[in-house]
Amino acid sequence: MKFLDLLRMSSSNLWKRKVRTVLTVLGVVIGVASIVVMVSLGLGLSRSLMAQYESYGSLTQVTVYEPWGDSSSEEVKRLDQKLINEISAMEHVESVYPMLQTNALAKYGSYEAYLQIQGLPKEALADMNIEVGEGRLPGDDEKLTFFYGNEVLQNFYNAKGNGGGFYETGALPDIDLMKDPIFVIFDTDAYYGSGTPDENGQTKPPPKKYLIETCGVEAKPAEDQWSRYGWYTFCDIDQLMQELKKIFKNKVIPGQPQTKTGKPYKEIFYNQLQVNVDSMDNVVALQKSLQELGYEANSQAEWVESEQKTMGYIQAVLGGIGAVSLFVAAIGITNTMMMSIYERTKEIGVMKVLGCDLRNIRSLFLMEAGFIGFIGGVIGLILSFILSVIINKVAANANEYMGTTGGISYIPIWLVFLSLVFAVMVGMVAGFFPARRAMRLSPLAAIRNE
Repeated sequence: MKFLDLLRMSSSNLWKRKVRTVLTVLGVVIGVASIVVMVSLGLGLSRSLMAQYESYGSLTQVTVYEPWGDSSSEEVKRLDQKLINEISAMEHVESVYPMLQTNALAKYGSYEAYLQIQGLPKEALADMNIEVGEGRLPGDDEKLTFFYGNEVLQNFYNAKGNGGGFYETGALPDIDLMKDPIFVIFDTDAYYGSGTPDENGQTKPPPKKYLIETCGVEAKPAEDQWSRYGWYTFCDIDQLMQELKKIFKNKVIPGQPQTKTGKPYKEIFYNQLQVNVDSMDNVVALQKSLQELGYEANSQAEWVESEQKTMGYIQAVLGGIGAVSLFVAAIGITNTMMMSIYERTKEIGVMKVLGCDLRNIRSLFLMEAGFIGFIGGVIGLILSFILSVIINKVAANANEYMGTTGGISYIPIWLVFLSLVFAVMVGMVAGFFPARRAMRLSPLAAIRNE
């Protein structure tokens, strides 16, 4: 018997008993929809969690700090160019970017603000994917320029009078960071100590103010989003180092270590290093290698791996709950096929007497069971997508109310194909034993059966 003949006979036999077939298919529909929705909830939660972690920083990045201890000791392991070269030569390291941090006081008219300045190579600034609202990122200028985060303007307050700042008035100061001249005082200790007599009784002069041009400002985020860079002021690290050396000539730069005699080092050391790894699978191993060298090394990899294991358990539990429904559906398929065999015993006997191959008889019943699984799987997937849309719609309303983002149901393509194949396989497995019974029926006994 040809395959197409088997296909036609199996489909026609199913629709001879429409009510029983529909009820059996309905069981498969509920089972498939339960599994897909449950697994999609686990995948959606995991996806949302990973997106949240990525918003905090790169998942393939290791941040290196000096070891905790007395920073004035000459034996402390420093973050310098020699260490950068050593880390760059390590396996799985794609790039190493140094960061130099310092604080300064910005002034515009009667307004003042504290700046958290981060100096980075222009390649690192480009990799950070900062959305530029005006201007451009630093790094292509001949002198030091600043790129302001979108929240920096909130730090400006009226230092004279009772005007206050953003947190008192709720209104941003009338300052255009791109066009207005912003003066910066790097030596804040000298600024607050000016006007007071020194040990010789002479009045301390105020420090020099530097007019730092603005190269760009970060774009404002959407209402339901935030920027992890918004509070910082960025600049090119080489230009920042040159400027600090000129400003603090023969003096200790704030935030930099000093010798036991209180003198500055000739070299400016970095505050941290950002190590980019080729794959998340290699982050933990590299992090441990850096820790063995005596440095502090942090990453999100260990935390993420722990959370992924937890989410894996949750997905398994949710999938198991849905599988119970499909197991019940499999019992229904077995029952349907057994009833079909009892009702068609004489038909099976005639087929055997006429010389029909036993394997064709088995294939006929297996294909009927597979049809039930396939039809139930397709309808179950359609129902799953509808339920997923409804769940995400409800979640979106809750996110809007709570100020969070992200859907909680996610159905990838692989889950669609896997669930459909799984439904067909469950149907065929459930129909296997009834098919064997049909194949083993005695032809004469089957023909005599009424």
